[in-house]
Amino acid sequence: MRRSLLLATCLAFAPVAASAQGAAPPADAVYTSDLMTRWGKEVTPANAWRSYPRPQLKRERWLNLNGLWDYAIAPKGDAQPARMDGQILVPFPVESKLSRAQRKVTPEDRIWYRRSFTVPAGWQGEHIMLNFGAVDYETVVRVNGPVVGAHKGGFDAFGFDITPYLKAGANELVVEVTDPTSAGMQPRGKQILDPAGIWYTAVSGIWQTVWLEPVPQLHIAEVRATPDIDRGTVDVAVALSGWAGDTDAVRLTASAGGKAIASTIVRANRRANLAIPNAHLWSPDDPFLYDLKAELVTVRDPYAGEKERDRKAYDSRFTGHERRVYAKAEVAGAPRDTAEAYFAMRKISVGPGRVEGQPAILLNNEPLFQSGVLDQGWWPDGLYTPPSEEAMASDIVFLKKAGFNMLRKHIKVEPARYYYDADRLGMLIWQDMPSGGGEDHYLAGTSQYQAVFPSETMAEQQKQLAEMIGELRAFPSIVMWVVNNEGWGQYDAATLARLVKGLDPSRLVDATSGWLDVAPEASDVLDIHTYEDVPNTPRHQSRRAIVLGEYGGVGFPVEGHIWRPGKGNWSYQVAREPAEYLDRFRKKLEGVIRQAKEAGLSAAVYTQTSDVEDEINGLLTYDRAVPKAPPEALAKIAAPLWQDPSGD
Repeated sequence: MRRSLLLATCLAFAPVAASAQGAAPPADAVYTSDLMTRWGKEVTPANAWRSYPRPQLKRERWLNLNGLWDYAIAPKGDAQPARMDGQILVPFPVESKLSRAQRKVTPEDRIWYRRSFTVPAGWQGEHIMLNFGAVDYETVVRVNGPVVGAHKGGFDAFGFDITPYLKAGANELVVEVTDPTSAGMQPRGKQILDPAGIWYTAVSGIWQTVWLEPVPQLHIAEVRATPDIDRGTVDVAVALSGWAGDTDAVRLTASAGGKAIASTIVRANRRANLAIPNAHLWSPDDPFLYDLKAELVTVRDPYAGEKERDRKAYDSRFTGHERRVYAKAEVAGAPRDTAEAYFAMRKISVGPGRVEGQPAILLNNEPLFQSGVLDQGWWPDGLYTPPSEEAMASDIVFLKKAGFNMLRKHIKVEPARYYYDADRLGMLIWQDMPSGGGEDHYLAGTSQYQAVFPSETMAEQQKQLAEMIGELRAFPSIVMWVVNNEGWGQYDAATLARLVKGLDPSRLVDATSGWLDVAPEASDVLDIHTYEDVPNTPRHQSRRAIVLGEYGGVGFPVEGHIWRPGKGNWSYQVAREPAEYLDRFRKKLEGVIRQAKEAGLSAAVYTQTSDVEDEINGLLTYDRAVPKAPPEALAKIAAPLWQDPSGD
């Protein structure tokens, strides 16, 4: 969204002394409004985020650590407080209403979390992993006193093997978190210490599920499946947690409808290629998923005799020979580790479109217009953390009913189950990298140069970019990586876009969404932002697809569903009643339809799914209680986008 517009319109609001329970908030309370979702009203310590959090690496045995923890906020230079401030509901961020803390965290603060846990008796003799879905921003973890590990980054999962630190009976877990938010240069998206306009309340601390699970010392760390619909195969890479020997192997089984359709055994830390006969292709209208099971097994050493005869020949054998040998290997005993995953047979590419000379985005080798929404992923009661998975999925359900087949996840990364919901419901996703940088790293639309960062900052941002792609590339709904948004912390866009394409050549890359198109050779699309009454048309491209990365922005305040009642709100345009709102939406989308038919436009992203705090550009109110137009009416307006131009 255009920063130049918001700077002229954002107002500073004083915190309001109120809470849902009517009690006076703490002196350092952050304003969180009385607005609640219907799902948030049902949240309790017993039901807070109970689903297994990692759907692309699922194990049967695990222990959910969400619930009430002790917490305290103290100056970050102080030692651990002798007395905690109270209890907080994990996994909701400290600033949120659902956390029960509703406290503001400054760059000079340190958050302390504490709870006890007991390892289930049936896990004795196994290695115990402590996993975090996400913590914002810098984390230090202690078990029974000693530090077991540290992590930097607000959006990615991490975990530690805590086995050496455990004792019989109750164990103490302490988590320390510091977060500079907008005082730092780290990736953080739209968080800011003084929220207004399109900048939202900062979030800090644990904001996704925390859990324990038992694994063998050598275990499955990651499963990555990359489909090739042209060849009718899926490439599967299974990474283990460490070194493996000749007798360590992975057995892979692909299934459809509970029936195995392909299986092989491959040496540990190698790739496998499975043939998928008569592949059932995934699309938004038909989101078909295949099940994939990965098992760490022990095989009888297929090279024992060869090693004794000729060590040199053994060391120089070819991969193809190795694959054949392991595929026939005899498995000894039961699997030592099992992880469940899934994949879809789908392809995203750029190729000839319906307008001659203008390339288009193709899904499964056919042009498919992607009509999307800008999706911020914020909630009035949980802020970064949706109240529940049902609440989170409800946005996707509504958008599909309203005629959208894509969303752009805007400078935020969601819990892994969000992408699973998109996979199973059939929603294409453009995934943004969260923006970072300071005030002078945010560039104007007319800038001629990109920002300059210290090498250490660039290295950290590139590390977190790679981690985001590594964690999310297993989800088939994601079809494009968006590296930069409107020059917010943008530096060396061409290098970053090439890095992303190298990490994941199976998806499209949008090097710069809006404003500074300085990396055309490294980007699959030309992406402009246009908030005019009738959207502007991107200029013709001979090699790239053309898209509207943002348009729309029709505001409509709905009484009783406003973040700050009686205060100013922000939007690009304002409708005063439902009929005017629908007319403004129709005018904009009809402009998109003309561009698709006449200019070869491939995609358009409407701003936005819901209102967020002071910003009222949403199709839904912030509490998701009121759609500003019937979804059926929105879908009817969009229908011509997918009509066959031949009339068939």
